[in-house]
Amino acid sequence: MIKLRHLATANAVVLTLVVTTPPASAQLTVYDPTNFSQNVLTAARELQQINNQITMLTNQATSLVNQARNLANLPMSTLTQLQSSITQTQSLLSQAQNIAFNVQRVQQAFSTSYGTAAGTGSTATMVANARTRWQNSVAAFEDSLKVQAGVVGNIPTNSSAMTSLVSASQSATGALQAAQAGNQLLALQSQQLSDLVAVLSAKSRADALEQARTASAEAQGQQNYKTFSTRSGYQPGNVTMFSGN
Repeated sequence: MIKLRHLATANAVVLTLVVTTPPASAQLTVYDPTNFSQNVLTAARELQQINNQITMLTNQATSLVNQARNLANLPMSTLTQLQSSITQTQSLLSQAQNIAFNVQRVQQAFSTSYGTAAGTGSTATMVANARTRWQNSVAAFEDSLKVQAGVVGNIPTNSSAMTSLVSASQSATGALQAAQAGNQLLALQSQQLSDLVAVLSAKSRADALEQARTASAEAQGQQNYKTFSTRSGYQPGNVTMFSGN
């Protein structure tokens, strides 16, 4: 009996050692608060860097989009309309009758028909020059009316172009479109100023020719009076009014 007890006791001790003693190859997991905190901080910093990179890429993409908008061309142009209006006005000016808008032509006309030349030559020559001057004045007034009518005809086209350009400028998506709309508005303004100069030039031409005609008529009248006053007095003579059969 004593042997059996000793054997049971020995078996119990061995079993206890087997259960309570871990294997030689097993490792225990130890929680380190300091190391865990450092890992969390490291992960947070890496996440912040990623967020910063995403923000930077977003800003770059936005910048590229804005650059594309700033470089976009204006989807409309009034240049053709403006050139057409200018060409029409120039055509009317080039159709000036008798005395064109040319310095040499003006000098030639005044040397032959106006000024002191109006009182020279024979009576037939002076009469012919007076008629030429009158025709020049009438033609100049007609030319002036044509130019005025042409410029007035450009007003609807210019008004339409101005409305389109102002609308395009207000809805411009970028700096280039706004600048191009502004440039076209300046071109439209230049065209309108050109029309105004054309009207003033045509009217001034007509007025100047009429004033020159008046001055030349006075010079011719003085010459006619001088010629008449230097002739010999009246010499009476026999005049037969009715002849007898």
